[in-house]
Amino acid sequence: MTTLLLRRNRNYRFLFTGSAFSNLADGISALAFPWLATLISRDPFHIALVAFATRLPWLLFALPAGVVIDRANRQAVMIRADLIRLTLSFGVVALILAAPSLPLGDGDGYALPLILALSAIAFLLGAAEVFRDNAAQTVLPVLVESGDLESANGQMWSIEQVMGSFVGPPLAGLLIALAVPLPFGFDAVMFALSAWCLWCIAFPPRLRAGPANGFWTDMKAGIAWILGHRLILQLAVMLGLLNLLAVMATTILVLYAQEVLGLSAFGYGFLLTAGAAGGVLGGLLCPAIAAKIGAGRSLFVALAVFPLPYLLIFVTASPVLVGLALFAEMFAALLWNVVTVSYRQRAIPENLLGRVNSIYRFFGWGMMPLGALAGGLIVGWSEADLGREAALRLPYLLSAIGSAALLVYAAIALRFKPVA
Repeated sequence: MTTLLLRRNRNYRFLFTGSAFSNLADGISALAFPWLATLISRDPFHIALVAFATRLPWLLFALPAGVVIDRANRQAVMIRADLIRLTLSFGVVALILAAPSLPLGDGDGYALPLILALSAIAFLLGAAEVFRDNAAQTVLPVLVESGDLESANGQMWSIEQVMGSFVGPPLAGLLIALAVPLPFGFDAVMFALSAWCLWCIAFPPRLRAGPANGFWTDMKAGIAWILGHRLILQLAVMLGLLNLLAVMATTILVLYAQEVLGLSAFGYGFLLTAGAAGGVLGGLLCPAIAAKIGAGRSLFVALAVFPLPYLLIFVTASPVLVGLALFAEMFAALLWNVVTVSYRQRAIPENLLGRVNSIYRFFGWGMMPLGALAGGLIVGWSEADLGREAALRLPYLLSAIGSAALLVYAAIALRFKPVA
């Protein structure tokens, strides 16, 4: 099915390929940014600050991005976002070359200024990502037929996982071993290739025109729609809490991998590929699972799995078991995403899709910066009483408890009705 859809749909093929390049760059950054932060500082709050800056744009810009995307030429929005990210990637290279020799020693006076500069670049990269990703998800229902949405979403999630988590992190580890600036220069090339692929797409002419109403009028229309659709609002809030818990755990993973698991940058990259393998397999199998057991049951299966990986990481010091936990977590996340994204793309009117998707992501992704800060603060505050290792484990226990609570809530209050 993947091959057939890619063969027969030229526009989807270019969107798919551009996503592959863009997500390879994102996957390299997912390891390179926190690893670079650990070369500058070992303070968990500093590491969390970089992660917070990366995610903060989803809280600040998700809502206005939706209005912009519904008004603007969506192709141009995506291309410009990739070109901005290209420029910022070279900015990281310049920052590294201008810095003292890495890693910095404890108490080095350059640490905080470098962390703040790295956080500023991460924030700007995240802002460009908000506009690019919202636009990309908005155009998919126009580039593929409605009956292909589950397959197209599954394929897109799979390629994102292959490139972003399967190929990107170990490649980042190799590039860092060769030279610390190298992964960021490689990112710049990937963003350039992504922009070229997007430029090659022949978008339907009607996507080039936006609404003629005022900015706030358009924003209110999107807010009114999602407030009137109880199920999508529930899913948005639940996704926000799930992402808060996930980011709280993953923000600390780079320190956990180094200090508890004893992994190098290359080993940490391979650890992240375990999660990618779950994402790849999930992208391929989850559309069939959802079709077999139904969308509603699929959501409950995903929610039932989410607490288990966090519990496993909390109790183990084995890289193999942590890898299995990341695999299971990502497979469950793909099952959730394939169902909910396809549901939104069918349920939301096309002329409101950019705004409503952005509001959904405001709830769903806007909680992530809070999760990043929470992870760093929890470790920092508990370290004196619990010790370093126990403090690094604590976010995983809290994430397991929070995920279990969401499963109980869903059993009581969530009533999923697929769109006909």
